[in-house]
Amino acid sequence: MLKNAKNLGDRLIVMLSTDEFNWNEKSKKAYQSYDTRKYILEALRYVDLVVPEQTWDDKTLYIDMFDVDIFAMGDDWRGKFDFLKEEFPSFKIMYLPRGKTSSSQIKKELGERFLENSEGPK
Repeated sequence: MLKNAKNLGDRLIVMLSTDEFNWNEKSKKAYQSYDTRKYILEALRYVDLVVPEQTWDDKTLYIDMFDVDIFAMGDDWRGKFDFLKEEFPSFKIMYLPRGKTSSSQIKKELGERFLENSEGPK
C-alpha cells in the first residue's frame, strides 16, 4: 500500500497514530511502540516523512501544513474522511487496497504462538 501511495505523488508523508491516540480514541493497543513503528516506517524507501497523529483533527492540520494534493489511506476507511473535501476542495482522496497481511491477522497468529509456547512441553 505504501508503494502505491508513493506512486501517486512526489512525497509520501505517513501519519502514524501515537500509542495514546490508539488507546484513547480507537481503544486499541499497538503491538509495537510508536517509536518502533516510526523507526520501521522511516526505514522504508517509499516513505519520505513520518508525522505523529495525536488527534483526529491532525489530518486537517497536516493537509494544510504540507499543502497536500492527494490524501491516501486504506480502503477499509472508505468514505470516513470524504468530509475533508469540503475544507480542501482542490485535493483528492484515494482509498487504496490493503496488502494481503493485516495487523489483526498478525496479532491473532502471535497470540496463538504465545499460547502454544506457554503450555510447556508435551
